[in-house]
Amino acid sequence: MQLKVVRYQVTDRVGVVTLNRPERLNAWTGRMHTEYRWALAQADADPSVRVIVVTGAGRGFCAGADRAALESHAGRGGYDPGTPDDIPRPGFGVEAEFDHDFAYHFGLTKPTIAAINGPAAGVGLVLACYCDLRWAAAGAKLTTSHGRLGLPAEYGLSWLLPRLIGLTRANDLLLSSRVVLAEEALELGLVNRVVGADELMPAVLDYAAHLAEGVSPASLRATRHQIYRDLHGGVGAAVEDAGRRLGEMMGEPDFAEGVSALVERRPPRFRDPRQGPR
Repeated sequence: MQLKVVRYQVTDRVGVVTLNRPERLNAWTGRMHTEYRWALAQADADPSVRVIVVTGAGRGFCAGADRAALESHAGRGGYDPGTPDDIPRPGFGVEAEFDHDFAYHFGLTKPTIAAINGPAAGVGLVLACYCDLRWAAAGAKLTTSHGRLGLPAEYGLSWLLPRLIGLTRANDLLLSSRVVLAEEALELGLVNRVVGADELMPAVLDYAAHLAEGVSPASLRATRHQIYRDLHGGVGAAVEDAGRRLGEMMGEPDFAEGVSALVERRPPRFRDPRQGPR
């Protein structure tokens, strides 16, 4: 695919997906959604990638839906996503519940980290919330924004946000559409860490490198799917699933390597199962 509004690169086992409309604070369009899903599919299928980082070019992460697109929707009196019928489907096929816009993140095999370098509004906040972890630049503004446009909460955010920060806090953000700065978002539990703007990407990439080098890719893959499947089920099913996975994964190379590293008091040297022996 020819990328026009998204950049994708791989560095040291980390796939970096950058929303790339800096002159519009990376406002979301159908083209961007298509390219973003393509880039995620590439990263998820690439055995050299173990962690995915999502960020924005310039001063913003994603300022929400593009204003021209909103005007078009208002003039038409309806919604047109502006995406092709054959849009890439990263994360699909794992669970039926995940086979929907943005929920497809739950079906990915690799952890995703949102590096929120500037404003994240509307669909931009949705995107960040569907990532596994969120790091933000100091002073970055976050808002659900839909209430100011006369719209409902978008893309399942009414389901996801209460699970991230609790019902009372989620109600505040969803009902008011107020702006919160990164520092308050940290207090709310919406972001994991806040650092200076110049420190954001180095800090995120350093953390991603820790995941890529120090944690078994098989464990990352299994744990992600456990987390998001268990959000939809009960504790009994979670215990049964964990027991089944434990029995299976104790027979895999990553477990043997992890034990050897522990006994030998050295860092583990995990491999991706799809790469074959080193």
